[in-house]
Amino acid sequence: MVALSLSELPGSTGHLVLAMGGLDNKIHLYSGERRGKFVRGCELKGHTDWIRSLDFALPTCTIGEASNVLLVSSSQDRGIRIWKMALKESLDSNQSAYRKEKVSLASYIEGPVLIAGTTSYQISLESLLIGHEDWVYSVEWQPPSNASPEGIAYCQPQSILSASMDKTMMIWKPEKTSGIWMNVVTVGELSHCALGFYGGHWSPNGDSILAHGYGGSFHLWKNVGTEYENWQPQKVPSGHFAAITDIAWGRSGQYLLSVSHDQTTRIFAPWKNEASPRDEESWHEIARPQVHGHDINCVAIIQGRGNHRFVSGADEKVARVFEAPLSFLKTLDHAISQTSDFSDDSQVGVQILGANMSALGLSQKPIYVHAEQHTPDKNVNDCLDTLETIPDAVPVVLTEPPIEDQLAWHTLWPESHKLYGHGNELFALCSDHDGKLVASSCKAQSAAVAEIWLWQIGSWKAVGRLQSHTLTVTQMEFSHDDKFLLAVSRDRQFSVFSIDKAGTDEITYQLVAKQEAHKRIIWACSWNPYGYEFATGSRDKTVKIWTVENESSVKLLATLPQFSSSVMALSWVGLHCNSNEGLLAVGMENGLIELWNLSVKRSDDGVAGAVASLVVRLEPLMCHVSAVNRLAWRNCKNEGSGSLQLASCGADQCVRVFEVNIN
Repeated sequence: MVALSLSELPGSTGHLVLAMGGLDNKIHLYSGERRGKFVRGCELKGHTDWIRSLDFALPTCTIGEASNVLLVSSSQDRGIRIWKMALKESLDSNQSAYRKEKVSLASYIEGPVLIAGTTSYQISLESLLIGHEDWVYSVEWQPPSNASPEGIAYCQPQSILSASMDKTMMIWKPEKTSGIWMNVVTVGELSHCALGFYGGHWSPNGDSILAHGYGGSFHLWKNVGTEYENWQPQKVPSGHFAAITDIAWGRSGQYLLSVSHDQTTRIFAPWKNEASPRDEESWHEIARPQVHGHDINCVAIIQGRGNHRFVSGADEKVARVFEAPLSFLKTLDHAISQTSDFSDDSQVGVQILGANMSALGLSQKPIYVHAEQHTPDKNVNDCLDTLETIPDAVPVVLTEPPIEDQLAWHTLWPESHKLYGHGNELFALCSDHDGKLVASSCKAQSAAVAEIWLWQIGSWKAVGRLQSHTLTVTQMEFSHDDKFLLAVSRDRQFSVFSIDKAGTDEITYQLVAKQEAHKRIIWACSWNPYGYEFATGSRDKTVKIWTVENESSVKLLATLPQFSSSVMALSWVGLHCNSNEGLLAVGMENGLIELWNLSVKRSDDGVAGAVASLVVRLEPLMCHVSAVNRLAWRNCKNEGSGSLQLASCGADQCVRVFEVNIN
């Protein structure tokens, strides 16, 4: 059984009727008293496939007394059926008058009789609604309103909402003259990437309808018409629908980029609300640059030619480089209302307007600005959504937060390069602060595969293969001046490499230090933004603070008290441009986040030690409910603002942004 619905039976019997539908294609009716046992009544046959949804209407009243009740059912056979349960006595007494007055379908198709206590109900098929082209996952009667002309406490409109896998929702109503049920409203998603709707729901007052689809997406329509119905799509919250593996702030902190096992990359940004008197911001998903065919594990924002670029790594052996198109740059301009350092200079020379999805969902092809005017008129038949052809995307500049259909189809970024070299699925990525280098690692069970590859941005050549670890390198980070690269691994060790950019194309590197730091896997690391101190976090529930001495060795400064769970994520931010004091955010496997104050004590001959103190444990209700996968402080342009923003992502499919006041 996959669908249930419960209703009071008409007439003063005090009995309830329970309808159940499932995999045997039948509707089973049970009757019972409120505190009694439910007994099997009868079966309704007619559907030819699994029954997906059932919903009883309120008992309908004739001459002040409830005499019948309607049940609507939907099935994978693409049909919707309306069943009428009428009080048998009233049906018999008015039989002759009923037939003379109106000959309906129900007069001829009489179904079984349901007996509840001393009362019996005649069941008949009231109507069969055909219109959907795929499984109908949900049907729902419009909620009752309080206003009633006859003085009854409630009045339920004769209106049904259905949601189907054919990517549409329909509203059905009986025609006023004939009483035949008709489809009066059809709304839906027309893009190729939606796999249909799994359910539909009315708003309490019936002026809005909400659907949810594959991909964890909401789709909302509101009736904005006054004299006639006019259903228009509305903005709704959106987000990932699988574990989020990595996040990264834009270079100037204007937006937050996230990647997930739902095979998408998404960009969230605060959208300035111009109508608000206090210039308030509300966060929205403003772009979906990458829709992929593999689970995405890691991401790094890199420098472009005054542009925005990122590298992502998925469950494939290739890292992919994406470049922001003109449509996104202009959308971002609208979002931040030109209140930041961002200017139109970055749009100069950008010839790519957007991107098209390939048929297999791996590479995204560019759409050029100058190609717009030369697009010939195509025959309608050429644009059919088949396996071989995918309709062209139409990149648009968004002047308000986008809806799901725009996000899924019109905000893609073109892929500019592929980085080949790794032998297994990519696991971690990071970029230096100069925007010259990208480091990447993949899943590994041997030293040969566990190499860290260095890629030069621009030429996209592999300029280094750093060997140190024997198992997967789980996270990497460059020091504040890009002199050192820190890597931590499943083999419980960390490595510090010195990186020297000697010439334009030459890079030399050397292993400075390698040490077994923890008793279990090291999941996370983070540098002091103003010094050569760094933190490591491990499955052994500890966080250790280290320093690089004389650019040749590493010394342990402090070990934080043991945490309640495995440490999965770390992020260090400096306070007030002071290299001696900072905040370390610690994310754990149980979803909790703590902020620690770190003070580094310095002497004439180097670093003497570090003092750590707990500042705050974030409320559990504010945090994640499963492992925190990454933490990232927002790049703050005005250092003395007194507040910072911390982003976190986790296996619970959530991206969270916290405001941290440091007064």
